[in-house]
Amino acid sequence: MTSTQVTRPVPASVAETLRVAAEVVLPALAGGVIKRRPAAMGLAGKLQFDRPAVKLLTRLRDRYDGRPLRLRVPGRSVELALSGDDVATLLAGAPTPFSPSTKEKRAALGHFQPHGVLISDAADRPARRRFTEAVLEPGRPLHELAAPFAAAVADEAAVLLSETTREDELNWDTFNVAWWRLVRRIVLGTGARDDETLTDLLERLRIDANWAYLHPRRKQVHARFRERLAAHLGRAEPGSLAAAVAEAGDDGSAADQVAHWLFAFDAAGMTTYRTLALLATHPAALERARTDLAGLDLAEPNQLGYLRACVLDTVRLWPTTPMILRETTEETAWGPAGTTVLIFAPFFHRDAKLPYADRFEPDIWLDGRAAASPALVPFSAGPAICPGRDLVQFCASTMLANLVSGHAFEQTSGPVLAPDRPLPATLDNFHLEFAVRPVPPREGGGTG
Repeated sequence: MTSTQVTRPVPASVAETLRVAAEVVLPALAGGVIKRRPAAMGLAGKLQFDRPAVKLLTRLRDRYDGRPLRLRVPGRSVELALSGDDVATLLAGAPTPFSPSTKEKRAALGHFQPHGVLISDAADRPARRRFTEAVLEPGRPLHELAAPFAAAVADEAAVLLSETTREDELNWDTFNVAWWRLVRRIVLGTGARDDETLTDLLERLRIDANWAYLHPRRKQVHARFRERLAAHLGRAEPGSLAAAVAEAGDDGSAADQVAHWLFAFDAAGMTTYRTLALLATHPAALERARTDLAGLDLAEPNQLGYLRACVLDTVRLWPTTPMILRETTEETAWGPAGTTVLIFAPFFHRDAKLPYADRFEPDIWLDGRAAASPALVPFSAGPAICPGRDLVQFCASTMLANLVSGHAFEQTSGPVLAPDRPLPATLDNFHLEFAVRPVPPREGGGTG
C-alpha cells in the first residue's frame, strides 16, 4: 500500500451520505457538469444551492476533525475530502496514485474527446500532456502568440461593444456569441470565426455528456464534429493555436485535445462575464483596473496583473469545476484501488474561516494569501493542473480590459453584488444583464 499523509477516512452514517448526495452531489449534477443547463442554473441561483452544501460540509468537518468521510455507496468506494491538507495531497499525487481519469470523467468526456489527456491512461498520458503543454504554454503569462491573440480580442470586443451600444444593454446571449467568435479565432484561426456549426455540434455532444454513461454516444454527430474540426486544424492558420498544434506534431489524438480546449473556453466565458458583473458593482476594483490600463495599447499583449487577479477571484467565488474528482490507481490510505475521491471546491473556497470567504478580494492572488491556502484551486493544482490556465487568464483579462476601459456597465438584473454585503454562493450568469454606456477617455484609462 502506498504511504500517504492522509488520515484514514471515517465512515459516514446513512443519513450523512444521503444529505451529501442531496445537498452537494445532486445539485452539481443538475446544473450540468459538462454543459451548464440555463434553467437549472437559474433555479440554483434563486435557491442558492451552494450555501447549504458549504454549511453541511463545514458541520461534517467540525464533527470529524477534518478527517475524510467514507460515504455509504453500494458497490463503490467513495471518499469525501474535508481538509485543505488532504486536498493538497490528493492533487499533488496525480496521476498516481490519485488519477484525474475517473470512471465518471471517462464516461462523460468520452462523448466528444475519448482520447483527451484528462482521461488518458498511464501509458498515453505523458505524451499527450507534453503535447498540450507545448501548445498552451502553461507558466508563461504571455503566450508566444499573445500578439495576434490580443489583436483578436480587441477586434471582437469592438464588435461586441458596437452591438451593445446600439441597444444600450448587454445580456449573456450577446456576450456568448461574441465570446465563441473569439474562441474559434484563437484556437482555429479567423477562417473558423463564423463556424457556429462546429461549436453547435460540440454543444450537442456536451449536453449528452452531462448524462455520462446513461446516454448513448452520438457517433454520427461526433464524426461530423471531428470532420469540421480536422478541416480547421489542417489549415494550421498562422496566429492560431492550430498552427502551434501543427508545429508540435499530432500523434492522432490532437483533435481530442483541441476539443477539450474548446470545452474549457466555455467556462472561461462564464468567468469573464461574472467578473464583469463584479467590476460593475465594485467601484474601487473597477477604478483600480482602469488605473492599471492607463496608457496601454489594448490591441497589444499586456500582462494585466490586477485583472488576472480579478478573474482568479471570480473562479474562487464561483468555481466552474465545483466537483474535482480523483480515482486511486492502487490501494492507499483512502481505500482500495478504484476508490473515487470527491473534492467540493466551493466548500474550501467559501470556508467561513477565510476572512474574505464571501467577498470579492482580488488582492489575495497578489499578496500571497491565496498561495498560503492549498485548498484554493481555481484551476486545480499539482501535476494535473489545468494547462490552459495562463492562456485563459490572458484572454479573459484582455477582454475585460477592452470592455471596461471605455464603457460603463450597470447591472440591471440578477442578485445584488455589492462590496458591503456577502456575495451569493451561487451566481447564475445566464440571466445577468447590464446597461452599457460610453465613458469619457479621462474616465476610461487605456486605449483600444
